Amino acid sequence: MTDRYPAYDVLAKRWTESWNEVTRKVIDRRLAVAREPRFFAASEWRTLGALCDRILPQPKDRPPVPLPAYVDQKIADGRLDGYRYAEIPPQGEAWRRGLAALEAASQEAHGSSFHALSGEQQDGLLQRMQHGDLTGEAWGDMPSKLFFEHRVIPDITHAYYAHPTAWNEIGFGGPASPRGYVRMGLDRRDPWEPVEATSGKEEPRARRKNSHVI
Repeated sequence: MTDRYPAYDVLAKRWTESWNEVTRKVIDRRLAVAREPRFFAASEWRTLGALCDRILPQPKDRPPVPLPAYVDQKIADGRLDGYRYAEIPPQGEAWRRGLAALEAASQEAHGSSFHALSGEQQDGLLQRMQHGDLTGEAWGDMPSKLFFEHRVIPDITHAYYAHPTAWNEIGFGGPASPRGYVRMGLDRRDPWEPVEATSGKEEPRARRKNSHVI
């Protein structure tokens, strides 16, 4: 993965005027999420971990964003989306049913658990889910396509981009409290925002500037 914001670390803002105490507490809670499941059973947790790895593969040279833990936390804490499709049950039930159905499909197609399959085999099953071609008793009346589009993708991607590691990747400064952002136009950057390295020649400059961003 190309480092678009070299030397930028959003957590360096912690004790600057960019963040207040409320912001610091929010970030601390996100960083302290438990790595063990509170809602999912052990077998569901393994399937969820393998699913997250295929939806959002992460670089091996840094600690990964704990995507399964964030999905688990959202359900365990009862944080809802404010809406749901009639064909999809409440989020906890939907996830349990979807993971069980994915595991059943894996056993039927490959004679093995989903987490033990090759990446290519896992992707094949997920593509079938995406197109609504995974069917069977385990799905009940929940369409696999809707589960993929309205639970799998949003829950996993939203979890990723809620984490400071992802903010470093995209040059995001975190919650805009209390400092806020002023230069809101396209291609405009506030002085405390990081500089993107758009070519090899500009990377040293970006690295120098981003090491002092507050």
